[in-house]
Amino acid sequence: MNRETKGPDVEARAAAFAETYARVRAEIGKVIVGNDAVVEGVLVALFAGGHALLEGLPGLGKTKLVHAVAEALDLEFRRIQFTPDLMPADIVGTTILNEDESGRRSFQFQPGPVFGNVVLTDEINRATPKTQSALLEAMQEGRVTVAGTTHPLPRPFFVLATQNPIELEGTYPLPEAQLDRFLLKLLVPSGDLASLVAILERTTGEAEARPEKAAARAELLELRELVRRVPVAKPVVEYAARLVLATHPDSKDAPEPVRSYVRFGASPRGAQALLLCAKVLALSKRRFHVALEDVRAMAKPALRHRLILNFDGEAAGVQADQVLDRALEQVQA
Repeated sequence: MNRETKGPDVEARAAAFAETYARVRAEIGKVIVGNDAVVEGVLVALFAGGHALLEGLPGLGKTKLVHAVAEALDLEFRRIQFTPDLMPADIVGTTILNEDESGRRSFQFQPGPVFGNVVLTDEINRATPKTQSALLEAMQEGRVTVAGTTHPLPRPFFVLATQNPIELEGTYPLPEAQLDRFLLKLLVPSGDLASLVAILERTTGEAEARPEKAAARAELLELRELVRRVPVAKPVVEYAARLVLATHPDSKDAPEPVRSYVRFGASPRGAQALLLCAKVLALSKRRFHVALEDVRAMAKPALRHRLILNFDGEAAGVQADQVLDRALEQVQA
């Protein structure tokens, strides 16, 4: 074992990460009541350097959560409201013809709202797939290309997309390639009685609480680099790989529901997301190594949107989480 994976310095870095993580979460907790799993998922995606997709009915606080994340980390916030008439240029920007005082004309790039640190794409599945795909290069490469010219996006760049359930009127399913760019897909449930009472008390009074700055932009970038340096034992890596392979219907380890209801399993990008998020989870618990329970805890958020059900699965109303439950039972450490 090398110096990177042992010693008081490593323990101090893991403790510092956990403290920053806890501060950010506490500030978000001033605004968001309940939904601890959703808040944790958003923070895990943020510190892992990926993007998150939030799915839930309107009015459950998805947009407010994104606002709270941006304020707690003092990041530039941008919001894009997706509608059926939204065009790709409305997102990434466009090249315009500009004329200066002397009458000289030149083409100038006008950046779109995607040029921010935390970009909220609200109700992303209300726009057409053509417009949804405008985010592909931005989410994967951290840049956009307009009229043959590449423009880098600011760092950090974090997309938090919200979507309504597909069954609602006026929604378009996200393309599979688009879904695969999201590190996690988080399901936002309706709150219980205690949570609803707390929400009403906080939001119907004279003034609502607002999060304070809990970490700086540069600190976030440093912590993201630290996440990449967390070691993972080979048996844990193999477990994550076997778990992903168990979602493929042609795999020998695939459980019966996968063979019967899944058309395509999770991609290698899903395995990468699984390990990266497990590293963040480990650091948040002051551990500088990844355990099996970290991988298992992140399996559903990291893989649920990467499973493509076949006709029988859709007709039977099978949910991806049900299939993943069986895969978790099938694949043993």
